[in-house]
Amino acid sequence: MTLKNLPAELQPREKLLQFGAKALTDAELLAIFLRTGLPGINVIQLAQLLLEEFGSLRALLAADERDFCQVKGLGPAKYVQLQAVMEMSHRHLEETLKKGDALTSPQQTRQYLSQILRDRHREVFYVLFLDNQHRVIVGEVMFEGTIDAAAVYPREVVKRSLELNAAALILAHNHPSGVAEPSQADRRITRKLTDALALVEIRVLDHFVVGDGEIVSFSERGWL
Repeated sequence: MTLKNLPAELQPREKLLQFGAKALTDAELLAIFLRTGLPGINVIQLAQLLLEEFGSLRALLAADERDFCQVKGLGPAKYVQLQAVMEMSHRHLEETLKKGDALTSPQQTRQYLSQILRDRHREVFYVLFLDNQHRVIVGEVMFEGTIDAAAVYPREVVKRSLELNAAALILAHNHPSGVAEPSQADRRITRKLTDALALVEIRVLDHFVVGDGEIVSFSERGWL
């Protein structure tokens, strides 16, 4: 059956308009993005095949350019479109944080940091710089390392904080292994950063460790 022959309420775009995006399956959402299928395969069938090929929607979204483009039905144009969509999502979350107090929006903060860091293959140290009302000034990757470590230099964090006139920071880094439990090295560098920033009266409000489906908060553990 072609997509046109499906009842209107089962066609992804019509279903989204009637019931909202949350009512759609992963395959239906992907079908809207793909727009067209292949000869003999409608777009929903193609979307389902792609999800089976990659294993999940998340894995497809996290695929690098080479893996993405070598699959039939995809290519550089679709890869560019997908990266643009993901970047718009990142910026939407960042703008949402900038409009309010990051501490009163813990779920949005976690969602943003998870989206930014979760699927990276190397360890990345990320900083949210906050003003004196705890609104986000900007979020930046400060350091990037190997699969299991990133060298963090407190002096550089202090320098950038002063440049941005930040009053407080939220720190975050990912564990590419997927296990979010902080290491002793994570705790030591957090203490060094906290002490260094305290000398210039800048507070570290939290340090999040992002794993696969889990985020650990230093503040919630009582470590800050």
